Amino acid sequence: MGTGFLFLGLFLATAVGGGAAKVNEPRPLFVFGDSLVDNGNNNFLYTSARADTPPYGIDTPSQRPTGRFSNGLNIPDVLSSVFRELIGSEPVVPYLSPELTDKRLPLGANFASAGIGILNDTGFQFGDVLRVPLQLEYFREYKRRLASLVGEKQAKNIVNKALVLVSLGGNDFVNNYFLYPFSPRSLQFPLPDYVSFLMSEYRKILKTLYGLGVRRAILMGSGPLGCAPAEIAQHSVDGECAGNLQAAAELFEPQLAEMVKSINAELGADVFVAANTKLMHNNIITDPHSYGFETANTACCGQGPFNGVGFCTATSNVCNNRDKFVFWDAFHPTERASRLIVEQIMNGTDLYMRPMNLSTIMYLDSSN
Repeated sequence: MGTGFLFLGLFLATAVGGGAAKVNEPRPLFVFGDSLVDNGNNNFLYTSARADTPPYGIDTPSQRPTGRFSNGLNIPDVLSSVFRELIGSEPVVPYLSPELTDKRLPLGANFASAGIGILNDTGFQFGDVLRVPLQLEYFREYKRRLASLVGEKQAKNIVNKALVLVSLGGNDFVNNYFLYPFSPRSLQFPLPDYVSFLMSEYRKILKTLYGLGVRRAILMGSGPLGCAPAEIAQHSVDGECAGNLQAAAELFEPQLAEMVKSINAELGADVFVAANTKLMHNNIITDPHSYGFETANTACCGQGPFNGVGFCTATSNVCNNRDKFVFWDAFHPTERASRLIVEQIMNGTDLYMRPMNLSTIMYLDSSN
């Protein structure tokens, strides 16, 4: 039984127990953020942050790279597949892709771009990427295109009923604060103050999204930053997670949840949901064998210690069974690990999803 069918059974059981749910209505999906959720925008940009060469995409039907930093599907893809089984939604395509035709426009779009962060100076080394202000500007452009296609009122309804997935924060540590010793941001802020600064800037982004019509958004946390093979290769000799980056994640995740609580109280509705992806990953990383993995500190594709040095390329070491690895490359999860993360987003307790999981959101929204 596929993961989506498991979600389908749980969702329908909830619907039957609490009233009829409109499970046949497609729900648009909008995606903002970084490489964890980019599904190909950077293919169309002059940037080194790209995943459009083999062996990326090795487990897709075409076995060709798609721009996703994965061996196959990434987190938005898995969510789209769940939506397709539940309510007939279609996968969203990158906003910069010519595949985003008028016919597909009402289904949503992916604005994410690898290398970006909450701050505009994050990922400067990657060149031409879609930083948050540009992602938001493209969202405004999307809304204008949609309105010209279906009318202002229908366009507003489509945006209001959409689910939004946001992945921000990890790069602000890996590719900014801890990028190299004595980085400008590390000289400007002690780590706790830097996290507070990130939250103040993130809050502005979320208020902008709300002003643009977003009414349901899941915010992925920073994840277990120090446990990425790239960081282990750089900071560890015994395979343990890098302490400074883990300390950053320990500060970021609870503050994200508190910020969400504060904004929702201000708005008078549970618009934003904090997903503690650090904790989700930690369960897998600390006990990979219980989840069917062989290793959690070594990338499937790479070179050097823990396959964590440099990029995943056609000349890299590549594992034979991607399902046995938590990490595909030096920073990004395999498709199978992404499926486990989505399972927690769908059904996780308030330890992982605050104030509610996605199954609850879908039931509540389908009843309205």
